[in-house]
Amino acid sequence: MKAVFFDIDGTIWDNKMRIPQSAIDGIRRLRANGHLAFINSGRAKSNILDENLLGIGFDGIVAACGNYVEIGEEVVFQNTLTPEQVKLIIDVADRCNMPIVLEGPFFHYISPDGFEKDPYVDYLFEKLGDRARLTTEYDGKELINKFSADVFPDTDYATIKKELFDFVDPINHDGMVYEFVPKNSSKADGIGFVCNKLGIEIDDTYAIGDSNNDVDMLRFVGHGICMGGGMPAAMAVSEFITDRLQDDGLYNALKHYGLI
Repeated sequence: MKAVFFDIDGTIWDNKMRIPQSAIDGIRRLRANGHLAFINSGRAKSNILDENLLGIGFDGIVAACGNYVEIGEEVVFQNTLTPEQVKLIIDVADRCNMPIVLEGPFFHYISPDGFEKDPYVDYLFEKLGDRARLTTEYDGKELINKFSADVFPDTDYATIKKELFDFVDPINHDGMVYEFVPKNSSKADGIGFVCNKLGIEIDDTYAIGDSNNDVDMLRFVGHGICMGGGMPAAMAVSEFITDRLQDDGLYNALKHYGLI
């Protein structure tokens, strides 16, 4: 039995959330062959809701860059920022002109200012409904696994580093969009937890991704696979580079390794 961990954005679906039929067929055949399929996403659990995605069928979810693990329908691991840390993040981000999205298993908390031209935040309010709230509503009671941010030329990033980097690590996606995860955590940690829980050898693990937040998991697993057109850092650590998403890259990767 093998276990395959799939990133979502740029791997299972494109930037309009369109899933190739070949990806659906590949994941279903993988499981029919007796192997396990897990989502492994930077998205927090409260932002993994799409029925078309979940309807493919998965054996579990690793969310929030490894800081939330669900096997079947059971939450088996969760790493969160403390309420004091979250309140400091909100304060520092406000002072330093860095709009943020706090991401947890139940809710997202979004800066009221700074995202006026960000279509992703519009998407969050549309898709998450009452799960999307403003940071001004955070009361310290809700769990937060990580946060994302837009970093502008006039963002005081030096102060961000000074006040927050003792307990979070940044992942730079494109020089503007950043993810911040609890110190020394990554998608690889979630894979390690699943393997320990289910008795799976690392040599029997595969990961498919395309982005900078996939680097650790692609390096960690027995077989790291990068989607065609993925970010250079992800390509550099991968054992195999498959075709692009729209060219049946996910399906072809599973076929390449004899998993389907």
